[in-house]
Amino acid sequence: MYSYIKGIVKEIDATYIVVENHGIGYLIYTANPYSFHEEEEVQIYIYQQIREDENTLYGFKTREEKELFLQLIQVKGLGCKMALPMLATGSIDGIKDAIDRENVLYLKKFPKIGDKVARQIILDLKGKLASSTQSSQEVDHFEELIEVLKGLGYKQPDIKRILPQIDRTLELEEQIKEALRLMLK
Repeated sequence: MYSYIKGIVKEIDATYIVVENHGIGYLIYTANPYSFHEEEEVQIYIYQQIREDENTLYGFKTREEKELFLQLIQVKGLGCKMALPMLATGSIDGIKDAIDRENVLYLKKFPKIGDKVARQIILDLKGKLASSTQSSQEVDHFEELIEVLKGLGYKQPDIKRILPQIDRTLELEEQIKEALRLMLK
């Protein structure tokens, strides 16, 4: 799974951008492709959806945008192709506020969101958005850190021994450096 891709925007379309990284062009569906500029270097946060017949990348300018997207696609009846336009036409704070205030009319303004889906979004996410964003980011970093360390050949007991000593507020790259330093002690 990818966390982000850093590269140069080579192509912009109505629903996606192509980001080149080391000679590979990644087609990434984004909420607002025209907010990017060709030949601009970007860091885009990625969600990869793998199904039997497709392998799709969805991209976001901020972690907060990605986190909201991940929470939205957990709602029954709401997939990636319905959640992405919500981020394109609504602000993150506006969507969160509408969910907390049970504003069905605001949610129904988004493409393909009807009364039933809007009520399901409120049912599933009300009260969960503001408090869970930070903790889910921390969990994601530690899960990724554990996978990286396992990939490098470290055993689960050794990994668990050093985890409490690593600062949860660090970026993943810094956490990996810290973990490797602690493993060598």
